[in-house]
Amino acid sequence: MESLKEANEYIKEVENTFSKPQLVDKDRKLKIGVDLGTSNIVIVVLDEQNKPVAGELYKASVVRDGIVVDYLNAVNIVKKLKVNLEKKLNRSLNYAATAIPPGIGGGNTKVIRNVVEAAGFEVTNIIDEPTAASLVLNIKNGAVVDIGGGTTGISILKNGEVIYSGDEPTGGHHLTLVISGNFGLEYEKADTFKVKDENYNMVFNLVRPVIEKMADIVSHHIIGYDVDTIYLVGGTCCLKNIESIVEKYTKVKTIKTYNPLLVTPIGIAMSSEAKD
Repeated sequence: MESLKEANEYIKEVENTFSKPQLVDKDRKLKIGVDLGTSNIVIVVLDEQNKPVAGELYKASVVRDGIVVDYLNAVNIVKKLKVNLEKKLNRSLNYAATAIPPGIGGGNTKVIRNVVEAAGFEVTNIIDEPTAASLVLNIKNGAVVDIGGGTTGISILKNGEVIYSGDEPTGGHHLTLVISGNFGLEYEKADTFKVKDENYNMVFNLVRPVIEKMADIVSHHIIGYDVDTIYLVGGTCCLKNIESIVEKYTKVKTIKTYNPLLVTPIGIAMSSEAKD
């Protein structure tokens, strides 16, 4: 798939700017995306032609099941990342887009907007997360499954339009709980243990039943729709071979991008209005 290859190369380019920001002329307009995730807060900066400029990521637990549960910390973290980026780029950043998971009510949408605005941004637009991901993948049809820290969002696209959205309170948080309980580790230590390469075989076998449950959930959401491909994004999908389990249980071709954690934040930035 040529489009997926291009998407993966683009994601790598964006990833590189987190450590090596690209300085741009101050008269160039920028597009900024703020992603408030369950496990991470990410800001991505692109230029007006969607060329990668810079990015910041901070591990945080200020959102649970798509809802902001620690407002002040959320604001302070976004503000800190904003300041870091302004120092890197030697310019002020004033406008940003943000996103909401599928199924989130209007009240929570307002809270997410308030967090971004309280951190010093003017919000240009709010997009739903799977639609943001589809912009990066450049797809018109199929199911985008965003497995984050606390939720699994499922959106089905047809001819570029979202025709169905669903959200389930299951994600990487639940994998961490299994590891924590099995090894008697504190939650934070279990979360670190989970992502270490040397622990992969042990972790994968342990959390496989939870992943199978997630795959079963996806299966139920896509029943009755003509879905020929599932695209996996979200931080939890960084787990190696998660796509093979989803494909086995859904019986639908399943594709995972390079560094799925960054897909939605990049798409949010792409959706943003280019501003000074």
